[in-house]
Amino acid sequence: MYTDLAPVVTGYLRLQGSAEPDDLTSEVFLGVFAGLSSFTGSEQQFRSWVFTIAHRRLVDERRRAVRRPAEPTADPAMLDGRGGDTEAEALDALGLRRVYELCATLSPDQREVLLLRIVGDLTVEQVARTVGRSVGAVKALQRRGLAALRKKIG
Repeated sequence: MYTDLAPVVTGYLRLQGSAEPDDLTSEVFLGVFAGLSSFTGSEQQFRSWVFTIAHRRLVDERRRAVRRPAEPTADPAMLDGRGGDTEAEALDALGLRRVYELCATLSPDQREVLLLRIVGDLTVEQVARTVGRSVGAVKALQRRGLAALRKKIG
């Protein structure tokens, strides 16, 4: 369960601008494991539940950041000491940078909806429940977000 969902949850949190996406992912799964005994439902409902927890932890992180702003001392990307295929890493970084740039052009609401739909693989109804909006509002945000991305890409 963790190995299947943690990378996707981390990606969602990273693209949403989490200051510490890996730490926040750990918090998400602590919450998942704590509540696992009370969960009932299908695999898709479980995925939705996990992303609802991730969304709530992200909101909590943002609230904490407003109350206690922190000054970063170094670029976390520079501290990543992984070795390996430099060419592949450079291409991955360029692709990831482009994804960040495209996500940054969207409104926060559009970005949130699209990431939950695409990265989280949630249905429109599940996204609506997660973000506390109507299905119609989620569809409208999705439509406008995709249109904005089409303009940037095309």
